Amino acid sequence: MARLKSVEYDVLIIGGGITGAGIALDAASRGLKVALIDKQDFGAGTSSRSTKLIHGGLRYLKQLEVGLVMEVGREREILHRNCPHLVVPEKMLLPLIKKGTYGPLATSFGLWVYDKLAGVKEEEQRIMLSKEETAAQEPLLRKDILEGGGLYTEYRTDDARLTIEVIKTATMRYKADCLNYIAATGFIYSEKGRITATKVKDEITGEDFVIRSKTTVNATGPWVDEVRSLDTSNPNTSKYLQLTKGVHLVVPYHRLPLRQSIYFDVPNGRMMFAIPREEVTYIGTTDTTYKAEIDEPKASAEDVSYILDSANWMFPSANLTTNDIISSWAGLRPLIHEEGKSPSEISRKDEIFVSEAWLISIAGGKLTGFRKMAERVTDKVFKRLKKKYQYQEKECFTDKIVLSGGDFPSYEAVEEYVEALSKELVVFGLGNKEANYLVFNYGKNAKIVVDKIIEFRSKDYHSQVDMHLVMARAELWYCFHFENINNLNDFFIRRTGRLYFKRTSIEPILETIAEELSHYLSLQLSKDQLIKEFEEYYNLVVTFEPEEV
Repeated sequence: MARLKSVEYDVLIIGGGITGAGIALDAASRGLKVALIDKQDFGAGTSSRSTKLIHGGLRYLKQLEVGLVMEVGREREILHRNCPHLVVPEKMLLPLIKKGTYGPLATSFGLWVYDKLAGVKEEEQRIMLSKEETAAQEPLLRKDILEGGGLYTEYRTDDARLTIEVIKTATMRYKADCLNYIAATGFIYSEKGRITATKVKDEITGEDFVIRSKTTVNATGPWVDEVRSLDTSNPNTSKYLQLTKGVHLVVPYHRLPLRQSIYFDVPNGRMMFAIPREEVTYIGTTDTTYKAEIDEPKASAEDVSYILDSANWMFPSANLTTNDIISSWAGLRPLIHEEGKSPSEISRKDEIFVSEAWLISIAGGKLTGFRKMAERVTDKVFKRLKKKYQYQEKECFTDKIVLSGGDFPSYEAVEEYVEALSKELVVFGLGNKEANYLVFNYGKNAKIVVDKIIEFRSKDYHSQVDMHLVMARAELWYCFHFENINNLNDFFIRRTGRLYFKRTSIEPILETIAEELSHYLSLQLSKDQLIKEFEEYYNLVVTFEPEEV
């Protein structure tokens, strides 16, 4: 915090989602003095509310965006190489149905082209299935409309953890100053009308102060237009955002026990994912125009009906109801408005806007393409610094930067690391399941958590303890000291994913975790205050009201 108040940075990035995080890493690794702020937690907006896939871009092929398919295919491979514990290959089944989006011949050719454009490894390339093979692959699919299927490879991720690992790499390895819960409230200008500083507010203490920077980047996703409106220099407003909402519902795995992820047709002509993960299956997404309050979007009753009806149409034996929903999330896509196009037709390409005061704003884009987006923005920053301050431009090399926790020579090495840590944990009544969770959450940094588990257990060696509570306490310690958590939402949603994927693990540990976090925060918030805040958020994700007209 002291550095934010005293240093003049080469670039201040407003927005701590995956785009801002990527820019921070790119700029800092090229030698710039970098600060990043976010008014919420890192990744609390769109970057923790995606389908949690590093897409190869199959749907873009249908829209003939060949260049986009090639780029995201390359980017997916780079991400898998640089953090193999967080970008994990997974088979996706594409059922082919009567009068569906994809016919058998078009699908076979399309997936072949997709494999070639996206640079898919030979062992991960598509396999076409007959009707009988598809039904055997996933027995829950309705049989009366099934014509066959395609099995292809997507990559699973945890979007919030990917964001935090990019930020940690920028801060720990390249000395960027990144702080959450700091809001931008306005700008200060030079006599020539260029932004020289940003007025900010500490959302926790209420303190107002100023951050000085030679350049300023607006990477705030759905809030891009809001931050642009703070710039009084007659910003370029010829283009603006069109927000669309994407909702996912979470049900217990036993209510929709799929054998693998499914990308399926729904009656209105769109496509939807159903993805099994840990003890749940999540289903989504929607794509509807959104004009309501953007700080905390939520699923509406209409969203819920649409998703459940779609899932029950394709998996009729499931007979899912609202009572089955144990969690949900709703994210906003910051797309660039295109006149006359529906939400699903709008391009996902990113675009950079520069105001007269040199506020550099970026909008659009996808999770998979964040690294290239960051490269383009950082190039723009260097252009400004070179022109005014004679900086020497440096080449981007983030394609070669291994992310925090991702120092594995191969995906097989990740699995070997799981085995090694499980041998350490089995002595304490934990094992492969817990080691698998820790490694695929924290990568090599899981060893720090395991060492803390051993330390905490040794202090209570002669007493009966719940080892899952000990593990959660060790995670809390790690996330507080290395990942800037400030409340239970940060911990249970964006650092551990428990609210979505392991909800039943929360109740037995909630009181203890809240009490320990309160102490870590020097009692700024009491245990009861922390729990109340978390329970209010939980009620939000399981309560569904009609859309406001």
